[in-house]
Amino acid sequence: MIDLALLRENPDLFKASQEARGSSVDLVDEVLAADSARRSAITAYEDARADQKSFSSQIAKASKEDKPALIAEGKEKSAKVKALQSESDEATFAFEKLAGKLPNLIVEGIPSGGEENFETLKTVGEPRDFGTDGFEPADHLEIGETLRAIDTTRGTKVSGSRFHYLTGFGAKLEMALLNLARDVAEGAGFIPTITPTLVRPEVMRGTGFLGEHADEIYRLEADDLFLVGTSEVPLAGFHMDEIIDLSGGPLRYAGISSCYRREAGSYGKDTRGIIRVHQFQKVEMFAYVPVEDAETEHERMLSLQEKMLGLCELPYRVIDTAAGDLGDSAARKFDCEAWVPTQNTYRELTSTSNCTTFQARRLQIRERTEGATRPVATLNGTMANTRWLVPILENHQQADGSVTVPAALRPYLGGMVAQGPEGPRF
Repeated sequence: MIDLALLRENPDLFKASQEARGSSVDLVDEVLAADSARRSAITAYEDARADQKSFSSQIAKASKEDKPALIAEGKEKSAKVKALQSESDEATFAFEKLAGKLPNLIVEGIPSGGEENFETLKTVGEPRDFGTDGFEPADHLEIGETLRAIDTTRGTKVSGSRFHYLTGFGAKLEMALLNLARDVAEGAGFIPTITPTLVRPEVMRGTGFLGEHADEIYRLEADDLFLVGTSEVPLAGFHMDEIIDLSGGPLRYAGISSCYRREAGSYGKDTRGIIRVHQFQKVEMFAYVPVEDAETEHERMLSLQEKMLGLCELPYRVIDTAAGDLGDSAARKFDCEAWVPTQNTYRELTSTSNCTTFQARRLQIRERTEGATRPVATLNGTMANTRWLVPILENHQQADGSVTVPAALRPYLGGMVAQGPEGPRF
């Protein structure tokens, strides 16, 4: 939910945001009109109800002769109150339905346009020149199959397309990566938290995931529950309907969970390997902060993502995502993209989003300030997930078919320095 007071005071700000997103500018006026109709309907209902209460006291004091006429008039007033209450409820429902379609107000200055209109903020590291190493790089699936680390054939047999098994080195490498991510996050003040992966509709809706991308979410209709595509969702719901204390600093959590995505609309894209799959593992940062500290926290999350990329010894770039490529809840999003040699391009590994007060307003999460309460800001950011195996395997492969383990991951693998077709190397 957007800040209604700000919308009423400065609708042009929201219209500019909608235009930058490539979304409906007219929606702003429609929401304002619905808000006005709702407030008028509520006022009419409350005035009629107050009049009814006042009139009821007159009936109690009336003489026996006057009461029948007054009772009849009272019934008319009661019927009017019920009708106005119905109109008020309908106007409120219409407003909430429209307001729910209005995405978050973007941070001023981010790029306008769609997916291709991002701005590159920095590029770190040089892509490896495999020509000087004397061999053509294999892609991650070929490497994974050679090392008996990835099995998509059996994943498809058992569960369908875009599912896989990680076995042996693949399973151990993923767990090492997630444990490193957990430790880096915990060292930065994020509390490790294993979250539910099924949530109620009000939590999914409150985080902004039941908008135009709702078709990407798995729903269990019999139970009216949703499978989460990121632990951002249950972490946002963790403090739902609460007044939280931020006097000692932000509340930070590192969510550890399996994640599920239908990948609707991606038919034919990235069908080979494990780049775009229906189920994956993830460590996700989530923070509740005072509104004034949101942009600083956003930069802090980005720095932690860059630290992880450095520890995994991956070339990468950081992009400022264009407004049209933001989710409904994000006001700004940074992506870190790692170099994938066989695709000769950078692919997204992490995102971090500043959702300002959008999610907190929907989920009724507030902080107390000098006797009053106000919505907090929420932010989220990937620390590591299954997709990271793709650039790790490809960038660290060797001519003999082995893969060198980045130094930061070796302690989590018992000191293993490499994995070859013949087995681990120490």
